[in-house]
Order: sequence, then structure tokens, then C-alpha cells
Amino acid sequence: MKKQIEQNDVVINSWADLCERVYEGSWQEDILRFRSNYAFRGLSNKDYRLVTSFERICGNLTRLEYHLLRNFRKYARLDDVDISDSQWQWMTLAQHHGLPTRLLDWTYSPFVAMHYATCETNRYDVDGVIWKVDFVKTNQRLPEPLSSVLSEENANAFTVGMLETVLPDVRTFDGLSSNAMVAFFEPPSIDARIVNQFALFSFMSSPIANMEDWLIQHPELFRRIIIPRELKWEIRDKLDQANITERMLFPGLDGLASWLRRHYQPRS
Repeated sequence: MKKQIEQNDVVINSWADLCERVYEGSWQEDILRFRSNYAFRGLSNKDYRLVTSFERICGNLTRLEYHLLRNFRKYARLDDVDISDSQWQWMTLAQHHGLPTRLLDWTYSPFVAMHYATCETNRYDVDGVIWKVDFVKTNQRLPEPLSSVLSEENANAFTVGMLETVLPDVRTFDGLSSNAMVAFFEPPSIDARIVNQFALFSFMSSPIANMEDWLIQHPELFRRIIIPRELKWEIRDKLDQANITERMLFPGLDGLASWLRRHYQPRS
């Protein structure tokens, strides 16, 4: 499995090379603009797998997904959420606040992905990675009625509202096909963190399905950009200079403190 993944690896050799690689394939001839079709996810260790919080914490106990969401909804403060919200909105809210879900965090921004690949200074002894997945082609593989929704909206990614029109709940999505499926959607802008991180979520047709295993079966849909450990300090410093920091990505005092703690950490 590791060798199958590594066939799609590109090892960068400089900051300039990294910037070129993340935007590779972004030219859209039909609109004469540079618009990437890739979703990005940065990890501090290239050997980390694409694992959801539910898979990591709950293993193969699929029944726990229902109980987690049911109790999250039951105990959530009513002045924090709208009780008429759909299951898709509840799952988004739950993921955002740390509940184990089948959702996996991505971003439209390659620079936000660079941040996550370099923000952990205690991982500077290992290579980092940025996953690139073509969310447009991934969403185009979906069956009816999802494919029609994208076509009617002339969209490349779903919104929660688009999902709600055809999928009353997650189990309906699971039953659309006997084959594993992946979809990408934009979460609602419930706070500045989601907005500033230019967030995108993926979800699969089972709470225990693994995104990495699925991508191995579809190698044309992804690339991995490997960041050698000896380049991490340079990339980190240049991201800080560009204001791609915890201060911006996690607005508030916690994000500010995280940025300052890392920014003033001696390189030794």
C-alpha cells in the first residue's frame, strides 16, 4: 500500500518549487483563469494516513456515529444552534467543535495546507506532506441524484443546502450505491475560523471507510507533495511573514498564543 501511494509522490526541493507544485494544473482554458480544482490537506508527517476522527477514535463501531450525533444534538445549548438544522449542519458543527465524525478537513488554500504541514516544530525531524485531491472529478463520479444537483447548480462542490435538497440524512447517502463513494462540500460560515481557513470537508459512504484506501484505487485523482524536513524552517518562516499563522487561522486569544509560542521558539 505504501508503494502504491508513493507512486504519486512529488518531492519538492525549494520554496519556489513548492509554490509551483501546489498550483500545478490550475490553468482553466475555458475561462482563461487560474483556478485549481484541488482540495489540499497538510500533515506534519508524510507517513500519517488520511484517517477521520471517527475512524481513529471509534474504530469499526459504526453504530457509535448515530449515538455521538444524537447526544451532541441533545446536549448542545439551544442558543448556540438552530434546532431545526439538518443532520448535515449538525455534523458540520460537531466536526468543527471536535466531535468524532466521518468528515475530513480540507482547504481550498494551498498555503493553509502548508501551515498544517509545518506548524508542529516537534515534527521537524520528519518529512511533511500536502495531499492534493481533485474534488471536481471526485464529485463528478457520484450517482444520481447528487450528480444532477451539481449540474443544475453549475457547481463543483456541494453546499449543505444542496445536500439537504436530495439527502435528508447521512444514511440516505450511504444507501445510494454499494460501492464506496467520496463527496466534498463547503461548510456554512459558522465562524471566522472556517472562513479564514477556506474550509472544505470530504465524507465517505460509511463512517469507517478510509479515504486513503479509496484514493489508491483512483490514483488519477490525487498527488502528494512531500516537504523534506530540512526545508520546513524556511517554509515556516515565509508563511509567518505572509501572515499564514495561527493568529489568522484560529482567531482569538488561543490562536494568538499558539502563534507567539511557536514564532519565538528558538530553532535549536
